[in-house]
Amino acid sequence: MHNRLHPKKHKFHYDIFMFYLDIDELDSISKKFRWLSRNRFNLFNFRDADHLQLPIEKPDKSKKIREHITHYLSENGVSIGEGRIMLLTNLCTLGYQFNPVSFYICYNEENQPVCSVVEVCNTFREMKPYFLGSKTFKENKFHLNTYKNFYVSPFIDLDYYFDFNITVPEERLNIAINDHDEVGKLYFMSTLKGHREALSDRNMLRYFFSIPLITLQITWLIHWQAFKLWTKKIGYHRKSDNPELQTEVFRRYQS
Repeated sequence: MHNRLHPKKHKFHYDIFMFYLDIDELDSISKKFRWLSRNRFNLFNFRDADHLQLPIEKPDKSKKIREHITHYLSENGVSIGEGRIMLLTNLCTLGYQFNPVSFYICYNEENQPVCSVVEVCNTFREMKPYFLGSKTFKENKFHLNTYKNFYVSPFIDLDYYFDFNITVPEERLNIAINDHDEVGKLYFMSTLKGHREALSDRNMLRYFFSIPLITLQITWLIHWQAFKLWTKKIGYHRKSDNPELQTEVFRRYQS
């Protein structure tokens, strides 16, 4: 659900599905399931290059996602050893990929959640990660209020704050990301709610045909909602404006 409160109200809701995967099992599940692969064309395909890669300016594409994530965690003072990393994300669908947001839940070797990483992407294919450390974790939820400093929607100021509320997924999914200004005035609310279903070839086919080409649909719907906002004459911010407010951006767009 997306709910814009100011300067004009605009609310919509769409049904989607996402994959919640242990990144250490990507190779084994790609062999187990017919419709899911890793770095190879399929109905659903996990591509390492679609996610966080380091260093920022010249990423090492020879490394897989776990190496990049653990490197990023170490830069933020966290070591999880052999602890597992779960990822909630969209997979490349019939060769097309777009991920507005992906969520990593990182566990230590005692299987306790210790941090989360949120990958936010815009339609320029840029990415910005947000780190939620152990100090942000309480009662099975990560909470972080931080400067956005990223060009996501041209209809929201870049110097607003993201307010992340991420409940560790179990049987139910409950995530919220809101936008507010420097005095706490809430401008935008978004929620992601759902329930877990088993990963199987049958379920993958069922969800594919219930929401065909989901990643392409997401891109189209983003632009459709942007057109609606434009018709409501909501202020528009060009990406070239305020470049100093777009920091620590991966895969930076070259105009």
